[in-house]
Amino acid sequence: MTYTIEGRTGPWEVVIGLEVHAQVTSQAKLFSGAATEFGAAPNSQVSFVDAGFPGMLPVINQECVAQAVRTGLGLKAEIHLWSRFDRKNYFYADLPQGYQISQFAHPIVGTGTVEITLADGSTKPIGITRLHLEQDAGKSLHDQHPSKSFIDLNRSGVALMEIVSEPDMRSPEEAGAYLTKLRQIVRYLGTCDGNMDEGSMRADVNVSVRKAGEGFRTRCEVKNVNSIRFVMQAVEAEARRQIEVWEEGGTVEQETRLFDTGRGVTRSMRSKEDAHDYRYFPDPDLPPLVLEADWVESLKASLPELPDERRARYVAMGLSPYDAHVLTLERETAAFFEAVASRRDAKTVANWVTGDFFAALNRTGLGIEESPVGAEALGELLDLIADKTINGKIAKDVLAIMFETGERPGAIVDARGLRQVVDTGAIEAAIDQVMAANADKVAEYRSGKEKLFGFFVGQVMKAMQGKGNPALVNEVLKQKLA
Repeated sequence: MTYTIEGRTGPWEVVIGLEVHAQVTSQAKLFSGAATEFGAAPNSQVSFVDAGFPGMLPVINQECVAQAVRTGLGLKAEIHLWSRFDRKNYFYADLPQGYQISQFAHPIVGTGTVEITLADGSTKPIGITRLHLEQDAGKSLHDQHPSKSFIDLNRSGVALMEIVSEPDMRSPEEAGAYLTKLRQIVRYLGTCDGNMDEGSMRADVNVSVRKAGEGFRTRCEVKNVNSIRFVMQAVEAEARRQIEVWEEGGTVEQETRLFDTGRGVTRSMRSKEDAHDYRYFPDPDLPPLVLEADWVESLKASLPELPDERRARYVAMGLSPYDAHVLTLERETAAFFEAVASRRDAKTVANWVTGDFFAALNRTGLGIEESPVGAEALGELLDLIADKTINGKIAKDVLAIMFETGERPGAIVDARGLRQVVDTGAIEAAIDQVMAANADKVAEYRSGKEKLFGFFVGQVMKAMQGKGNPALVNEVLKQKLA
């Protein structure tokens, strides 16, 4: 169903494109050897190059180039063997050189595609226009002094990949799904940690609105949005603002805006610059970047399995598309699932991981990497069900104890006497006891009220403290009641 926003003059379509800035995972900056560790003391990771000292020359970091190429390959994009760095000139207090070294006319990565998955299970391809490398600016701190702003240059010169989409998204949900997928891909590749709360991934959101069948109208850019939820909210807020402007007879001006997360509105920041305002020209200190085709092929051969391919493999293993989607959202989750599923039934493992195991993580507020129950321990628990040592109900209780104590499942079962009863004599005795106590319901069952069978199963399992083998209980109970 097409997403529209209803205005006074009828429905409006929303057109969205994202420019995502992803900080490259590397030990050093794009053009200097300064460290990139997050959270270091202000101005403790700054070289003369990052600080814009006169005469300092940039030297390209090969690993940053490799990370950009890996990302381009992960986006199914064209890799340009020849690219060039340009100077983008503008003045800001946290930009010591007075220009940013970026790529404009000749980016390292060209057109590609990302396939997003929506809540209803449908998929949609989103075009990638380009990915280019550039250096980040520093950071202005406005809350350290009542009348002064401080500058921290630790981030100055850190390598960024700017990933620009086509204006192919038509709803807040699609924008959220696209950013989720992009974050998932770079995290699988190890090219960006995707920590939006730390600023290592942030989005500029381009929004315009139009009537059905129209061409594109003027767009506005909402700058530096640092969460998927806020991106979706910013799309909605900016679209509604523009609709109001158009419907009141005004004209939307192309500009850069900020999203006020507290009030849920966008507000004007500055008029939108065009390329000529930045006076781009080739950086005279850097020669063109020329890549060897064999080197690119070697990077391609070393790529890990990406989410789409892994999801398709899981479906081929018998998982539902939904389970496959959930299990591949995070690389750590997929690795955990695969470790448990080794030599076990994949569907059973998926049910336990996405069900009781995830529920226990949510209940304890832990991530999968912090779980007191590792893949090996969960596998042992499932083995105890498979060999009929315990049944599924007891297993749920054992898992809860494992999360509380960190004990292995076998030890818990033995220490608490939880082994499943498979002795038909003991099961028959429990059934006889339940039938004697519920003679009236036995008569009702035998007179045709067969829905009471579930009641008897529950009473027998209760009498056996949940330890009865369900299949045997059902089998013997049917015989007895007949």
